[in-house]
Amino acid sequence: MAEDPEIRRTLERYADAWRAGDFAAMTACYADDFVLHYGGRNALSGDHLGKAEAVRVLVEFTRRTGRRLVAIVDVLAGGAGRGSIIAREAFGDAEVERVLVYRVAEGRLAECWVLDADQPLIDRLVGEA
Repeated sequence: MAEDPEIRRTLERYADAWRAGDFAAMTACYADDFVLHYGGRNALSGDHLGKAEAVRVLVEFTRRTGRRLVAIVDVLAGGAGRGSIIAREAFGDAEVERVLVYRVAEGRLAECWVLDADQPLIDRLVGEA
């Protein structure tokens, strides 16, 4: 399947904002009806509907874990409205690779599934549901 240039542009814009630590530019990439899917078994696991709720959860996740971006490892743009960012984040002394799978629509991030390489660590850091 051929790479979709709209997906590539959208994900690169988001990755650039993330690298720069520009939270306003990051959240500007989200559609108003953005849906965030967090896996695991912790207080933030589940589906978070709408941009405002998703941003609230992302801020809370950062507060609880103290995460820090180490690197954007890769940006992948596919077809059928899907693409991914592979990121490495630091959580204290630990580093975890995270795969974020996005659905892109009309130049915005419409949906995200977060897949963590060390879900038990993330669950411990976030805390119980």
